[in-house]
Amino acid sequence: MELTHLTAISPIDGRYRKQVSHLDDFFSEYALIKYRVLVEIEYFFFLADHKFFKLPQKVRTHLKKMMDDFSIDDAQQIKQIEAITNHDVKAVEYFLKESLDKTGAGQLKEWIHFGLTSQDINNTAVPLSWKHCMEHEYLPAIINLRNKLHQLAVQWKNVPMLAHTHGQPASPTRLGKELMVFVERINNQVEQFSGIPYAAKFGGATGNFNAHHIAFPKKDWVGLGNQFVENTLGLQRMQFSTQIEHYDSLAAHCDAIKRINNILIDCCRDVWTYISMDYFKQKTKKGEVGSSAMPHKVNPIDFENAEGNLGVANALLEHFAAKLPISRLQRDLTDSTVLRNLGVPVAHTVIAVKSLQKGLEKLVLHEARIREHLENNWAVVAEAIQTILRRENYPNPYEALKDLTRGNHAIDKKTIHGFIDKLKLSNSIKKELKAITPANYTGVNMDY
Repeated sequence: MELTHLTAISPIDGRYRKQVSHLDDFFSEYALIKYRVLVEIEYFFFLADHKFFKLPQKVRTHLKKMMDDFSIDDAQQIKQIEAITNHDVKAVEYFLKESLDKTGAGQLKEWIHFGLTSQDINNTAVPLSWKHCMEHEYLPAIINLRNKLHQLAVQWKNVPMLAHTHGQPASPTRLGKELMVFVERINNQVEQFSGIPYAAKFGGATGNFNAHHIAFPKKDWVGLGNQFVENTLGLQRMQFSTQIEHYDSLAAHCDAIKRINNILIDCCRDVWTYISMDYFKQKTKKGEVGSSAMPHKVNPIDFENAEGNLGVANALLEHFAAKLPISRLQRDLTDSTVLRNLGVPVAHTVIAVKSLQKGLEKLVLHEARIREHLENNWAVVAEAIQTILRRENYPNPYEALKDLTRGNHAIDKKTIHGFIDKLKLSNSIKKELKAITPANYTGVNMDY
């Protein structure tokens, strides 16, 4: 069968293709070739700008246009060369040399890939594509989701809600504040993520600029390498490397994304549970079916879909973080096939974020049910009463409330007020205690 959305093995390239097709600008075979071409041309320009050779303006213009307008046809030509060379980076080198021949600048073609090994290209092209995806796609998606959670938190800032610790009724809280928990956690992790450098390797066959130094021993190749990687590409060059980049920073990025994904899984499960408790209804869409057998159902599928995709992403991210920093001696090839899958967990994460965002948009607050649950759980004000009794130096207040409430499912307003009436306290303190309700015992309403 020909490859179509229906015949694709991976749902990323099949069922979910429309949601993540924009990621092929960073993670497809075409994208990898495009970024390799970019690095090779930029290095060629860099050498010319540092007076290693004179570059005619028409040649520079030609290569600049090729870099900016790199097409699928160009990538296909490189793949045809690779079919002969059986080496993907060498195919890029030959493609660019052929291009120079066509422009009448064949005498300059040996400056293409000068002194480099293939990993000088791969370990700059991959982190550059990764950086662009993180900055233009991933982080904006996470920040937009955080903003949606913050918007809902503000909207529901003053909605009192029964808390559930260990799944049991607990001291009341506010719905908005519970969402702010996720906002703060995402903020913290995005800040940590943003502090991780986009690291690159650039230093010749085994990281010592051997070929560069033997050809031009008086040149400061370490300084030139730093300048090219950091100023031209916008990456951070690792000063001591083997033939490959050690991937510690990329592993840190994977771990950071995994932590953010865990936060989102936690959010999905909490909202899913609130839906099951009828705290939220969900907007319906004409023609949609919730269950093939039960027509009344509106399932929380967006949160379930998000949770599933986040789990798949995390499994891969965990492998990347554990595997990539490990390589036998100066080089083995195990990183290569792993790096080709970098886009897979990103795609699953983006699918999940979109699904979670969609689910949040469909939520309809069922405030009557929330208040009903509060009213049915007067035992939760026991903490408030015993704390005031402690303040008043009343003997054994915790024990008195424990005896009254623990395991007693018949606690209501009448029970609590009857207990208060029997206390040997002033009328003003009793009045203070009776003013406490499950709906107003919600603590400090913080600003956000």
